[in-house]
Amino acid sequence: MKEYKGKVFAALSGVLILGYVLAVYWSFEPEQFDVVERAKLRADAQGTPLVTGYVTSNTLIEVMQTLLDKPGGYLSNDVLPPSVLMDNMPAWEFGVLEMSRDLALSMRKDFSRSQSQSTEHPSLKKAQPKFNISSTAWILPSAESEYQAGINYLHEYQAQISNQNQVDSQFYARADNLRGWLKEAEKRLGSLSQRLSASVGQERINTDLAGESTAVQATAGAQQSMVKTSWWKIDDVFYESRGATWALIHFLKAVEHDFSDVLGKKNAKVSLQQIIRELEATQETVWSPVILNGSGFGFVANHSLVMANYISRANAALIELSELLAQG
Repeated sequence: MKEYKGKVFAALSGVLILGYVLAVYWSFEPEQFDVVERAKLRADAQGTPLVTGYVTSNTLIEVMQTLLDKPGGYLSNDVLPPSVLMDNMPAWEFGVLEMSRDLALSMRKDFSRSQSQSTEHPSLKKAQPKFNISSTAWILPSAESEYQAGINYLHEYQAQISNQNQVDSQFYARADNLRGWLKEAEKRLGSLSQRLSASVGQERINTDLAGESTAVQATAGAQQSMVKTSWWKIDDVFYESRGATWALIHFLKAVEHDFSDVLGKKNAKVSLQQIIRELEATQETVWSPVILNGSGFGFVANHSLVMANYISRANAALIELSELLAQG
């Protein structure tokens, strides 16, 4: 009997150790990649020219494919251990997914259309909704199958814009199109910055209607409120921000290539490059085994406030770039 119990204990210990090792390995964040080089490799393999829009569409494909193909695959919808017990990587995946959804929507309603009255591109019309399925859906259909279907439709669009005979499939690199997507990125970064800053809690004055004397809202709000991210959610918000900024870095590098002439005319390339540099600081190695949540000027570090600082600076620069693009 003792020998039997010993074998059971050894087996359980082995399973737990294996699960822990897998969880650690699956928690490694993917490395950044060269968006132009990846696009050139795909274009060469397909024997197509690197037309305007090819790098941006290819980067969205590569980022979404990374979600599915990284170590452990897509983890957010797993229902079995060890991935069901993990939260940092699923939070990272959600950040990447949110940024990808914004770009897919902008490609559908702006980048592929010449004007507001023009028709949507059929492939993008099918691709964009596929990315909007719940990130935790695991059966009939699963998130992975829907995301892969969306990627396949993006491949169709990419092949069509690089085909000189399909003049109805286009990618329009215009300042107003780029500005529309940048405004969406601003909102994402602004929200992340606020949630990260709330890690220490703060009494905030209600400024919802500030700046317009005739502004109204549906119901009355408190003049002041305490905003604080739950202790249980601090690391999730941190890794969601890491994922969102990881994806945005790649997308900004892609538009730097595809919108090169537009940015050059506005003398805005250096502004975009500075934004990318600010965001790259968010991807520095986290040496602490846990995400610390010290008070603002306390003895212990607060990783969320450091992340919020980088994101806020990048967001401020994005707003300036958007205004620059709006000028004639």
